[in-house]
Amino acid sequence: MSSPTSSARPNIVLVLADDMGFSDIGCYGGEVDTPNLDALATSGTRLTQFYNTARCSPSRASLLTGLHPHQTGIGILNYDDAPDGYSGTLNESCVTVAEVLGANGYKTYLSGKWHLASDLENPTSSWPTRRGFQNFYGTLEGAGSYFQPHTLMRNETNVEAEALDPNFYYTDEISSNAVDFIEQHAQSDDEDPLFMFVAYTAPHWPLHALEEDIQKYDGRFTEGWDALRQKRLERLVELGIIDGSWPMTDRDPSVPAWDDVTDQDWEAARMAVYAAQIDRMDQGIGRIVDTLTQNDMLDNTLFVFLSDNGGCAEEMPLDSALDFVTAYVAYEPETRDGRTVVPGNDPSILPGSEATYATYGRSWANVSNTPFREYKHWIHEGGISTPFIVHWPAGLGTETRLSRQPHQLTDVMATVLDITGTAYPTSFDGRSILPQEGVSMMPSLRDDARDSERELFWEHEGNSGARQGDWKLVRKHGQPWELFNMVQDRTELHDLASAHPEIVATLAASYEAWALRCGVLPREQVLELYRRRGRGLPE
Repeated sequence: MSSPTSSARPNIVLVLADDMGFSDIGCYGGEVDTPNLDALATSGTRLTQFYNTARCSPSRASLLTGLHPHQTGIGILNYDDAPDGYSGTLNESCVTVAEVLGANGYKTYLSGKWHLASDLENPTSSWPTRRGFQNFYGTLEGAGSYFQPHTLMRNETNVEAEALDPNFYYTDEISSNAVDFIEQHAQSDDEDPLFMFVAYTAPHWPLHALEEDIQKYDGRFTEGWDALRQKRLERLVELGIIDGSWPMTDRDPSVPAWDDVTDQDWEAARMAVYAAQIDRMDQGIGRIVDTLTQNDMLDNTLFVFLSDNGGCAEEMPLDSALDFVTAYVAYEPETRDGRTVVPGNDPSILPGSEATYATYGRSWANVSNTPFREYKHWIHEGGISTPFIVHWPAGLGTETRLSRQPHQLTDVMATVLDITGTAYPTSFDGRSILPQEGVSMMPSLRDDARDSERELFWEHEGNSGARQGDWKLVRKHGQPWELFNMVQDRTELHDLASAHPEIVATLAASYEAWALRCGVLPREQVLELYRRRGRGLPE
């Protein structure tokens, strides 16, 4: 492996996909054409056991602050669900990586989704422009139309009117503004390094894609989910990402065998649109990489790509789709040219256009998370496992590498501060800051060093987990702990809790101590707060 070629502080580019499963992109075994991500992986490092926190807002909070989400105010989403760690907005006890780097000579940029403020109309201390990002283009809310996004902002000015352009497509605009930020930075007089967060909404529902990209995947998924899951597993094993001794999880019990599906063409079309969304994102990533290259910046840029949670199994049945959508995001009932938008998964309507509002559902999410089980929301491997690509020629060389050390989102900020020589503060802008939770990943990235003592923890909506070394303790809300050996059984098929009660007790005690320290509220307490406020229970 080549040695670092520059002593200058590196540029940092963090790229985050939204609701994309572990094995969707090409370099992690998927059918989607992602040549730009694949190229970064070929000359970089892929982590095989990197973990997010199972949901949009919490993952963003942890990624940007180096803390666990409950410590930052984002206990569930960007809604005020409870006191303290559940205020739904970034609190004063955390500091973002943009704040820290910006105070230490970096120029900071954000293009894309924020989803870390509960007030989407009035600028507050939790808006990106007030949490370290000197330049911001994107949306404050968590999801919505790719053709008519709400809360579209340029710094603190609403620019939703820009979406009236008939050529507007949000994924492209996120990419274009990221490119513009790089050009703007490169043309400036100073030599400060760049920190940029590119937060796509692709491929989060609704299934909105451009026709030229959808057509590319016509027929790609007609074999169905059963055959495609098996082929993905074979590619994952061939790539060395998955151990060939781990058996595939069964098809989700609520999903029919492909041969029994009556609307196969429509089902294949759903996955084709989902793939088209990822494809267009990869095209934009290619433009970003090309712009860095053209400005002689790529070699000394730490470029990271990951997803915020596993594939999303959320359905939109026709009888409840509108209620589901409007519970989470603003909804535009008409297209820009006056057509009615139809919410829900209707087999008589092909998804993809601005006039539709659909999901790809549990059946295809089961494929996205191959070979694991469960989905976004849950702490089983399908909910928290993400592809994670690191590319930094000046610091890590250009050898193709796999790293198998488990890491989680808190470690990203620690790594960035490590390689930039920036100290994590005890206070910032007059407020006391909680100690960072993460550790630098550089030892893992350089030589795949293993730390068997490191403990990892998760909690979301009462779904909980802890991992140390080979062992993972995990449970769904209201169910008993399960114990799995991650070396022998990462697909979580053989629960060893009854065989090793001492390991269960030790990990459970560690989890409870972590939960208490980090402000994790018992799920029952959160649900009681919902009931008192007369609100429907969260999905």
